[in-house]
Amino acid sequence: MAPELFDVARSAPSEWPVGVPIEELTGHSYWRGQPFRQFVLKVHSRCNLSCTYCYVYQLADQSWREQPAVMSRGTVDATAARVAEHARRHGLTAVQITLHGGEPLLAGAELLGYLVTAFRAAAPSTTEVAFGLQTNAVLLDDAMLELCLLHGVQIGVSIDGGAASHNSRRLRRNGRSSFEATDAGLARLASGRFRDIFAGLLCVVDIGSDPVEVYESLLAWRPPAVDFLLPHGNWRDRPPGRGPDEQHTPYADWLITLFERWYSAPEHETEIRLFAEIIVMLLGGQSQVESVGLTPSAVVVVETDGAIEQVDALKSAYHGAARTGLHVGRDDFDAALRHPGIVARQIGAAALSAHCADCSVRRVCGGGYYPHRYRPGTGFRDRSVYCPDLFALITHIGRRIRTELDDVRRRTG
Repeated sequence: MAPELFDVARSAPSEWPVGVPIEELTGHSYWRGQPFRQFVLKVHSRCNLSCTYCYVYQLADQSWREQPAVMSRGTVDATAARVAEHARRHGLTAVQITLHGGEPLLAGAELLGYLVTAFRAAAPSTTEVAFGLQTNAVLLDDAMLELCLLHGVQIGVSIDGGAASHNSRRLRRNGRSSFEATDAGLARLASGRFRDIFAGLLCVVDIGSDPVEVYESLLAWRPPAVDFLLPHGNWRDRPPGRGPDEQHTPYADWLITLFERWYSAPEHETEIRLFAEIIVMLLGGQSQVESVGLTPSAVVVVETDGAIEQVDALKSAYHGAARTGLHVGRDDFDAALRHPGIVARQIGAAALSAHCADCSVRRVCGGGYYPHRYRPGTGFRDRSVYCPDLFALITHIGRRIRTELDDVRRRTG
């Protein structure tokens, strides 16, 4: 690997793992890494909402200002060729293309249709290309839904509950309500034949809200799954309400109340991925998400200008934290596999802090989500800023599962 490839990354703070040799990170002189299987395409770098917690616009990294508003067809073609090359080289039978932003629907139906067609045409015949799209649903009209249905694009919608909860944090850029338009888009998606492409909902936790009220408001759309995400923060810029008192676990309290409501329901209402992943790992399985567990990350991002970047949530840490210095026009994705930041997200327990070494829930927690570990001076070599909350949540779910298993054993003799 030519040393100049990662010059952009080295211009950022010299904190772990920036500048750390691969041999030191992995303990091996040769490193290939796990191939990427999910490619997040920032097809539009601007948004029609102004969410209070947005890591793209409201937090440390402001590189969106340097990006073209929309991905060009040339960049689409170059990215499709690179993904096909990566799939062919690693013998991948399936890849996931996630259309993201900003707000991806601002790119328009014509470009999105071109993109899907270009990626499927470029891919090897042995590789299935699946598409997902994460949207605020404000522009989710029948024409866009028809396009997504035609191409099998699965749609996830970001919404933070009912009107009051949603509008407290997800207003339009002019300060007006976005709930009515989001609700209308969701109503179209969640009904009739479009329901087949409804992937689920994404909701960012607000500890000032009632978790049961938020959850039950989301159930109105009968989502197949809901992702509840912790707001991005770190040891320098703490999340709302996550103070230094580690006996205080406001996010665990909120999530435990939600878990009990979800888990105790008389019938299965929807999948809550965070809880499902924790349960699977407590029972000995592996995580399928990056927010918990030690499964190697297989996600890479391509910005509207073709820059290859690490997971975009790193933008919450500092300006340039997600950069690799690579570009689809000149670099393949295997080059990104050798970037120290991506290597650190693939080496599992070897990337964890000393604090995590003897923790009883280390395998399940996985040190917490990588961007949430940032602390000035030590970089990402720390535990999650949510450590007390994650420990409390995981141990609560563990106790609940063990109690039920013990009851089953007693009943069955």
